[in-house]
Amino acid sequence: MAKRVVKKKVNPNEMDGREFFEAIHQIEQEKGIKPGYMMEKVTQALLSAYRRDHEGVGDNLVIEANEEAGTVRLFLKKEVVEVVDNPAMEISLEEAQAALPQAELGDTVRMEIKTRAFGRIAAQTARQVIIQGIREAEQGMIYDEFSTKEHELLTGIVSRVDLRNGAVSLRLRAGDQFTDAYLGASEQVKGERYVENQRLKVYVVEVRKATKGPQVLISRTHPGLVKRLFELEVPEVYDGTVEIRSVAREAGSRTKMAVWSDQPNVDPIGACVGPRGQRVNTIVEELKGEKIDIIKWSEDPAEYIAAALSPADVISVEELPSRGDAKSCRVVVPDDQLSLAIGKEGQNARLAAKLTGYKIDIKPASAPLEPLEDLIAQAEAEAAEEALEAAMAEAEERGEIPEE
Repeated sequence: MAKRVVKKKVNPNEMDGREFFEAIHQIEQEKGIKPGYMMEKVTQALLSAYRRDHEGVGDNLVIEANEEAGTVRLFLKKEVVEVVDNPAMEISLEEAQAALPQAELGDTVRMEIKTRAFGRIAAQTARQVIIQGIREAEQGMIYDEFSTKEHELLTGIVSRVDLRNGAVSLRLRAGDQFTDAYLGASEQVKGERYVENQRLKVYVVEVRKATKGPQVLISRTHPGLVKRLFELEVPEVYDGTVEIRSVAREAGSRTKMAVWSDQPNVDPIGACVGPRGQRVNTIVEELKGEKIDIIKWSEDPAEYIAAALSPADVISVEELPSRGDAKSCRVVVPDDQLSLAIGKEGQNARLAAKLTGYKIDIKPASAPLEPLEDLIAQAEAEAAEEALEAAMAEAEERGEIPEE
């Protein structure tokens, strides 16, 4: 005799709770989304779907999802009134007592909604909300992962090269997240050539939130790229034994870097150069031949500036009076070292100024030097004149000085 199968009676006002929660957990596991996020988005989708077909319900709509009981139920709160003016928010006493006999005028009752009776348009709305929720979760995870990589070095794979403007698209990975980044022509090293599927190290300048997802700003010209490359190649830099105090760079041509160590038995320059120049040569190769000058940082400005102008010899360094935040100095070099100190097209002096933060006035030893006292007096006079002009302009804006 065939065994009789009795089907479980399903409440038409409830969803199949087990399938509902299993589907949510599956989405979260497949997408790597934190637990609870998709439940929130799905309940929002259900509320949006009902509001789409029933205007005026506002905040009176509530949803109850009980994973333990395996139920998902939707309720609409209505006020019990004698005459119904707004069916979306009000219910007659007779209708309320039919569902809840103890209901009285002025009460607020919850009327359960048949969630399976949603219209086609409402169902599409729910679907769009869920898809958008998944997209937002994925974008949030990408942003969280890559935002921890700001000012760090990442290796990307060139996915596309735009032959019109030379822009490059790279596929980057951080943890288990992937994203595409755009390397504009202004962030590329002059003379470098890129091809598809090429592996390329880039510096992450910033990670921004954008409407189409996280935007990772990358660069090959940033001075931070050189610093991070030395961290990769020099263990003493990575563990903090040697500290990179400053980097000045003209990408593709030359870099000056100031290093320092608080341990007297450690040679910071030697550590960065490596045995037979092996460490620095590896970085130069990565930078396609860019020259790197490594100098020792000093808290003595004169000593630091003299080192920054290497390979030129320096006779003397005199610090000049500061004007605001701008610092300047006068450097005297041997006549035969003047062109070397300035460098080709002024590059050596320019990089030294960037490295030290000083405006450097280079003079040959044979040139007559203006007495330092006169320079101080001149600087003070110029500062006083600028202060007077600023005060006059401010007074004129207030209308205290008539215009001529």
